[in-house]
Amino acid sequence: MNLLDCFAKAKAEKAKKLDLSNQHIRVLPPELFSLDFLEELILDENLLVEVPEDLGKLKNLKSLSISENDLMVLPDSIGELTQLENLYLGYNSLSELPDTIANLNKLKKVNIAKNQLLDLPKEIGNWAEVQKLSLHDNMLTEIPESMGKMKSLEKLYLDNNDLSSLPASFGDMSKLEVLVVSGNALTFLPKEIGNLQQLRELVLDGNLLESLPESLADCKNLELLSIIENQLIDRIPKALTSKSGLRIEN
Repeated sequence: MNLLDCFAKAKAEKAKKLDLSNQHIRVLPPELFSLDFLEELILDENLLVEVPEDLGKLKNLKSLSISENDLMVLPDSIGELTQLENLYLGYNSLSELPDTIANLNKLKKVNIAKNQLLDLPKEIGNWAEVQKLSLHDNMLTEIPESMGKMKSLEKLYLDNNDLSSLPASFGDMSKLEVLVVSGNALTFLPKEIGNLQQLRELVLDGNLLESLPESLADCKNLELLSIIENQLIDRIPKALTSKSGLRIEN
């Protein structure tokens, strides 16, 4: 079935889900954007370099997946998809995100891993309902302070970037359970990280850490602290080494 037949069938059935993965699509035809009743659109494993501004017409989308393409840019109109809960953009060539993406305040799961992101929108903290955020394997050099407003965040993956520090506001992410920041250039951690009462796993392998804040011992649920390949020579605070229930890998 060719693309236009797919669209005609979806239109006739008022389909809520359309899976166009692995169809060798290079350009999205305008007919797609008349399917404004769609709630889930899957465009994985194609040859897309860009997505037209018409994307904003799909107002009812709750899940959008455009992973494993050649995407270099996203349209500003993505910010009009205000019902989106899941957004998957991993394994592309994105170097930036439009500021409008911060308008998507119903998002719960976001994956933009394995791109070439240099920075993030300053208002990313508007993603107050996001529970899992994957940004690993990018080129990020800093994280906006506003990320601390992501009060629902439980799992955050920032490994393999170019981060030299984390904002103090990280201590405000009260539901954070897993934080992976291995493979960066961190030289210190903010003392506020000790405020993360739900934190269970903290992975810091392959950084430039010379010390750890004693406040880490205040993370009452911390079970795993991995600090392999750092410069922590006999500089792990006693409050951590004697903490009950904590496994330290170094």
